[in-house]
Amino acid sequence: MNVAFAVMFVLCWSSGFIGAKLGAGDADPLTVLTWRFLPLAVALAVGAALFHRTRWRGVGFRAVRRGVVVGALSQTGYLLTVYQAIGLGVSTGTTALIDGTQPLVVAVLAGPLLNQNIVARQWWGLLLGLTGVVIVTAGDATSVSGVAWWAYLVPFAGMLSLVAATFVESRSPDDTDPAVALTVHCATSAVLFTALAACAGKLSPPAAAPFWWSVAWLIVLSTVGGYGLYWLVLRRSGITRVNALMFLMAPVTAIWGAVMFGEPFGVLTALGLVLGLGAVVLVFRGQPRGRGARTARTDEQSPEPEVVRGSARLRR
Repeated sequence: MNVAFAVMFVLCWSSGFIGAKLGAGDADPLTVLTWRFLPLAVALAVGAALFHRTRWRGVGFRAVRRGVVVGALSQTGYLLTVYQAIGLGVSTGTTALIDGTQPLVVAVLAGPLLNQNIVARQWWGLLLGLTGVVIVTAGDATSVSGVAWWAYLVPFAGMLSLVAATFVESRSPDDTDPAVALTVHCATSAVLFTALAACAGKLSPPAAAPFWWSVAWLIVLSTVGGYGLYWLVLRRSGITRVNALMFLMAPVTAIWGAVMFGEPFGVLTALGLVLGLGAVVLVFRGQPRGRGARTARTDEQSPEPEVVRGSARLRR
């Protein structure tokens, strides 16, 4: 996997936790989420109609239906819990850390659901990353007071929602153009968030400039950058590798939160960062090749032609 894509993915995905806290200071989470996706969905739809019609040729009902399901799980369900957790007082770093247990859940399910083997070195890497998550979560939880214990369970629901979306996408028998997939995902989230905000009376956005700065941050970095790179890296490198990068989200977010919001960053957080880096190295070295669950069997028989074909599909 291209290192540049990996670095950009980690930074863009981590930016979502920071953007959630930026927006939470000026508006209700539903208001922030609605205006994060509504203008973006309109812009993507206009772009598709004017400039990307060829990308939509051959996209059938099944592909759109799958995109709606993936968008509802990976964006609507996942982000609602992230914003709710931060609204309940859970720090951005801890929210990201709890989300960081995703790789282990994916690894446990990858075998029975995708027939994808996890080698011993990768298991050690996943357990090392989980250790880092537990250490940093414990450090953050003990340094923050006034947060209900059950609030730390809320991000787990979002993590499971993103895991479900990842498996739905990975089990797909065909590839959908990333631009098409992102458009369907964002349109789904825009409709759902707008409906929820309207029902809750939270649709009207504030006029404050910081709110719109946070919306711009979330649209450009977190949605286009974060989600776009997530599905791209998933297609290029496989489910195990893309989820191994999740171990880095929590420490990076914790550093970001400490700089921007003065959230605590101590020895335990630093130790978690080191363990997360070690986990990623072990997982990547344990799987030197691979294009994902769909092509795992083909890679074992003839890896190079499949990689070339996969790359050609992505360039279209």
